[in-house]
Amino acid sequence: APGRAGRAAGADGGAQAGSDAGRLNSPYVRRVAWIREIQTLLREHKTDQAAEVLRLLRKDLGLQGTSLNDILYKNASFLNLVDPISHELLLSLARDLQCPKREKDAIKSSNKTCRQLIYHLTPHSKWTKQGVSRRKSQACLKTTLKKKLSGDVVNLSGIPLSGRDVHRVAFYLQSSSEAVSAVDLSFTELQDDGLRLLLPPLSCLPKLTVLAINGNRLTRAILKDLTDTLKDPSKFPCLAWVDLGNNVDIFTVPQPLLVALRRRFGLRSSLPVIYE
Repeated sequence: APGRAGRAAGADGGAQAGSDAGRLNSPYVRRVAWIREIQTLLREHKTDQAAEVLRLLRKDLGLQGTSLNDILYKNASFLNLVDPISHELLLSLARDLQCPKREKDAIKSSNKTCRQLIYHLTPHSKWTKQGVSRRKSQACLKTTLKKKLSGDVVNLSGIPLSGRDVHRVAFYLQSSSEAVSAVDLSFTELQDDGLRLLLPPLSCLPKLTVLAINGNRLTRAILKDLTDTLKDPSKFPCLAWVDLGNNVDIFTVPQPLLVALRRRFGLRSSLPVIYE
């Protein structure tokens, strides 16, 4: 059970799970299991155990510690490396654990926060909402890639992509390059090698402004490829935002990538906000 596994993992469980890159599932599956375990433990009035699972969850999402002091001060310098939405929700959950209200209100508040976290960390595509099987989603992918692009968005969110599928997507992007303004490859089980294969066709899309690759199995190793590509002014000419959150050990857009994006939009007064 995820709960027993979470507690048995101990202090280094989250880090080890991250380094294993979610061999069977993308990291968000493990993170959601921990959140559900926190909900169960709080209903059973096991606050200390819930705090331990919260510590694992925070570490897995790039922040350590569960005390408000740790969260508010010791990790303040790392906030630009951590998904701010997850951070705020985890902060609310920590407050519920350490500054309990009346029992009924505390459970209601923590449940609401947990539901928001689960929503934020999980896919919401039509494929996952309808409970489409993996086999059927693959058939839908083939059908989608055979059709001519009808709008300006390529949305494959929630469809697991095999190595062969990634090649198909690359070819599709090359043939639809003039119209595409947004590509959503979130929650597709995309790994580093797959993104490396997709970077050339993606970087040549003249109107691409938003690239969503969150909720996958990407690691920090891919960041150099992405940052180096952005340094070339002929690549990604219109890109304004990349959603990288909720991956193996990438939680939001790293500073070098933000700088590369900022250089492209020097006349703007602020960086783009997280694309939600």
